[in-house]
Amino acid sequence: MDDPDQAQAYAEADFEQPHSMFVEDCLTFFDSVGADPRHILDLGCGPGDIVARLARRLRFDGFDAVDGAPAMIALARRRLQTEGLADKVRFIHGYIPDGLSECGTYDAIVGNSILHHLSDPMDLWRVVKRLGRPGAAVFIMDLRRPESELAAEALVDEYAVGEPEVLRHDFFYSLLAAYRPGEVKGQLAVSGLTGLSVSASTDRHLIVSGRITESDTH
Repeated sequence: MDDPDQAQAYAEADFEQPHSMFVEDCLTFFDSVGADPRHILDLGCGPGDIVARLARRLRFDGFDAVDGAPAMIALARRRLQTEGLADKVRFIHGYIPDGLSECGTYDAIVGNSILHHLSDPMDLWRVVKRLGRPGAAVFIMDLRRPESELAAEALVDEYAVGEPEVLRHDFFYSLLAAYRPGEVKGQLAVSGLTGLSVSASTDRHLIVSGRITESDTH
């Protein structure tokens, strides 16, 4: 979303329910596996809403947030500055997989709606393996592809009612570009990320979560 108007429309859209769900489910997952991450990476941070929510709730020593769109980075910086969190997060403009030279390694990697944007989904899992430390907690939510275009249209009508047409259009085609849980399980198997599992979380989302094992990083 390099277009500033499109990025602004996305920032102004009502994502309260899925973003709140993401954060609560992520924190519940961290608690369930005993994770207390000190260095966190958000892949595909967008306009910064989830970053801000996590920054308010977690204790950490470093928090990096990456996005490939300068317009999104600008909106995210502005959001965190408004909320008094600007000094807590470092924003990085970079593309998956090869534009992340500023990143270090992390003991938590999170992301929302990044997988279906990539031309090669394996790029995401290669980055997770490269940047995640052994034992790192991973929590990634994405859309999951419905059974048909009619089903996708129904989801758009249910969850994007009243939104600008550009967002309805993007939501529809994002649903069609998304993966199903079985497909993501196959990607993880190929990548060798044995500590991660996939589950369907809502009628339009799936979640990949788990820990990176010592053997996963070799």
